[in-house]
Amino acid sequence: MKKIFRNGLLMLVAGALAVSCADYNVTDDFTAQPDPSFVEPYKDLNPVKSYIDRAQYPNLSLGTTLKVVDFNKQELAHSAAVTNFDNVSFGTSLMSGTIVNGRGVMNFLDMSDLLDHVQEIGYDVYGSPLFANANQGDDWLNMLTAPIEIPVDFVEGKTVDYSTATSFDGYKEKGSASIVQYDGQNCLKIGTSTIVNIIEGFEVDHLAKYTITFWARTEKDVSFDIIFSGNKIEGAGTGGKWTVKGGKWTKVVVEAQSAEGETEGYLRIDNGRNGVIYISKVEVGYFPDNHRPQTEQERSDTIDYAIYTWCDRLMDINKGRIKSFDLIDEPIDTKAVLDNGMYDLKHSTEKIFWQDELGSENYAPIVSRVASEAFQRYEGDPAQLRFFISETGLDDPQKLASLNYWIKIWDGKGAKIDGINAKLNLFYSEDPAVQAVNVATLDALLTNLAATGKLVRLSNFDIKYQDAAGASVLAKDITDDQRQKLADYYAYVIRSYMTKIPNDKQAGICKGNMADTSDPVGLWSVDSAKDWVRNAIYKAFCDALSGK
Repeated sequence: MKKIFRNGLLMLVAGALAVSCADYNVTDDFTAQPDPSFVEPYKDLNPVKSYIDRAQYPNLSLGTTLKVVDFNKQELAHSAAVTNFDNVSFGTSLMSGTIVNGRGVMNFLDMSDLLDHVQEIGYDVYGSPLFANANQGDDWLNMLTAPIEIPVDFVEGKTVDYSTATSFDGYKEKGSASIVQYDGQNCLKIGTSTIVNIIEGFEVDHLAKYTITFWARTEKDVSFDIIFSGNKIEGAGTGGKWTVKGGKWTKVVVEAQSAEGETEGYLRIDNGRNGVIYISKVEVGYFPDNHRPQTEQERSDTIDYAIYTWCDRLMDINKGRIKSFDLIDEPIDTKAVLDNGMYDLKHSTEKIFWQDELGSENYAPIVSRVASEAFQRYEGDPAQLRFFISETGLDDPQKLASLNYWIKIWDGKGAKIDGINAKLNLFYSEDPAVQAVNVATLDALLTNLAATGKLVRLSNFDIKYQDAAGASVLAKDITDDQRQKLADYYAYVIRSYMTKIPNDKQAGICKGNMADTSDPVGLWSVDSAKDWVRNAIYKAFCDALSGK
């Protein structure tokens, strides 16, 4: 079925404001044209990706990043992406943290829609990271690895019988509390405006569930607060108060847990001003914590289940359509140095990190094997599958050397790692000395990446502009001259990548934002009507990719 989409665009032509439309058809021979609006002198330029010499650079691809919702709308951003870029990536949007809820239910609806569409139009997607330290469905993993419930017996605890007591020596914060004769027996009398412990002196575990029973009598209805070992326990009365009806002995049962960190057991009554309370007997018993940690084997089996389930469900939806993925995202910890001077992997005592469960050296070998098998099981061609390790800050030579160190360990244990996806964080500076350092750092990064022998992909390819004082120049303030300087640096980065990275190792460049954000990072500026207008960076991409 042919579907027509129209998006009204404003276009400046020869200084006059005119209204245009971007019309494109979604059919088996999909085209998306024309480009978003443009101004002289850039209107005669072709789509950016068309300037790549595919014979000379057969592996070079040009990608961009979009939100899933913007791509699936099939409007302006979608048209610009499909027309000008070879592929699109979706950041963290297709990671398990977005797709898997706390009960393990996986919502692939958005992913399924976009993959059906790209298959229909013959387009490509670069996959979100499969495994990482963030965006990993933490609630699901915590549920899977939670302690196991076990049957437990009720334990009789401490009893205080005030009918046999002759004096009261418990803790009293304020007011009056004493042993008196009442209703033919000894009792603990709690006066008005009194805060007192009616039982204390036993150990507590905040995971255990306690039952505290006491018998109380008042002359008239009396309401009061109850605190058990640091926790205020809500009653059924107004403001969570407990109430004893006047004129008869009442059995009061409190179900409670202590506050975390408390070790001393007590039940405290905070009596108001509306009457005296008499207590005859208090009993404490408890159900011990009815959970036990998973055994080492159980936890290992649980983690295996999570890895296999996530990969299986993802690749079932994928059906071989996404062929390149970040296998592992940002594994290196620059604050942890090994004995050999290399940085360690990230580790955590608070969250579940795959490398902590699988072992640092086995991390990539295991997840790459499971993901590869799932890819092949669901219509994927293993010859086309590529896995990358994505990392930030690789302009730090020690960090890149450390990443390469771990990749070699993983390679040696049979991991499938085809390339490195270097996440860029680039700036152009009007200060010549600062800019010289920027250029030298970039050149060194590309040289070092090429030396790894892996495929090299550059992502987050946005360059921010700084004035000579180091202050950011915003998109709304940038001049044409400044934009041209920025465009020239974009072209320099592209040319450097094409010359420093061997042709057979060029996995592509991925633009972070197609259009300006608050920073002037886009190939398109955004005018006051929220339309996109080609700027000097668009031409710089075209020139650099064509070899000019």
